[in-house]
Amino acid sequence: MTKIGNIELGERPVFLAPMEDVTDIGFRLLCKRFGASMVYTEFVSAEALVRDIKSTVQKLTIADEERPVGIQIYGRDIDAMVDAAKIVEQAGPDLIDLNFGCPVKKVAGKGAGAGMLQNIDKLLDITRKVVDAVNLPVTVKTRLGWNNDNLVITTLAEQLQDCGIKALTIHGRTRAQMYTGDADWTLIGEVKRNPRIHIPIIGNGDIKSLDDADRAFDQYGVDAVMIGRATFGCPWIFSRKELTLDEKIDVLEEQLHINVERIDERRGILHTRRHLAASPVFKGIPDFRQTRIAMLRAEKMDEVMQILEQCRERLRQ
Repeated sequence: MTKIGNIELGERPVFLAPMEDVTDIGFRLLCKRFGASMVYTEFVSAEALVRDIKSTVQKLTIADEERPVGIQIYGRDIDAMVDAAKIVEQAGPDLIDLNFGCPVKKVAGKGAGAGMLQNIDKLLDITRKVVDAVNLPVTVKTRLGWNNDNLVITTLAEQLQDCGIKALTIHGRTRAQMYTGDADWTLIGEVKRNPRIHIPIIGNGDIKSLDDADRAFDQYGVDAVMIGRATFGCPWIFSRKELTLDEKIDVLEEQLHINVERIDERRGILHTRRHLAASPVFKGIPDFRQTRIAMLRAEKMDEVMQILEQCRERLRQ
């Protein structure tokens, strides 16, 4: 039985990774329904939260039916991270996650996310101060290190545990790798086997199915597995039951409806489009490229529904 703080997550829990423009509330609710043990919001900028930027504050909206849910924050300023954590606590998630892993230039290049791996003292200082500032469990998500010459994770895991975090998620790549090459789980396994480590270790990277997750549990002994990019347009990835093609398209249409109802037509479609364009459902359609472009351009609910129904027909043939 895996536990983070006093959150009980059952045996071999599989989590939905926090991803910008992907893990909005509509998508999280579907992943939850299909069996995700824990879901996370899109990551939230600490600076933007502290400045009360409306679009950022909206990301803190969570629903009771998606619990347990974590809210993830990122930033490089100690005071802003502490103040943001206090704001997040008021939103009532089950835990607060600190992002020290995002590799994209606009985040890591400015010293936040994976950029923190170049300043371990500050990373630990932020972690300690956030843990002290809130009553919720605090967890961390990070990478193996900045690059292959700086694979710091085995030492860093102990240091983070000493700061008082309740769980650690490790993505099996360096910042330099971004999302290229294969994730290296050997160091994740090494952290898990360290007798000094007593907090749950969550493995992340290249998990494309529940079979992959099972292998990671068996081979590396992790306490939980997190799935990221393979969930795009595929919330049923968490289900042990195989859905029919029709059921899958029904789910995508439902996701569109949820987002349009929760936000508005234009932004609801925007939120859903990248899932539709990336969904593995449409892989069998010949010359799907034109349809994909039409999907990404559609601005009205009726248009998107029409395209989905056309896809359904083509797949039936």
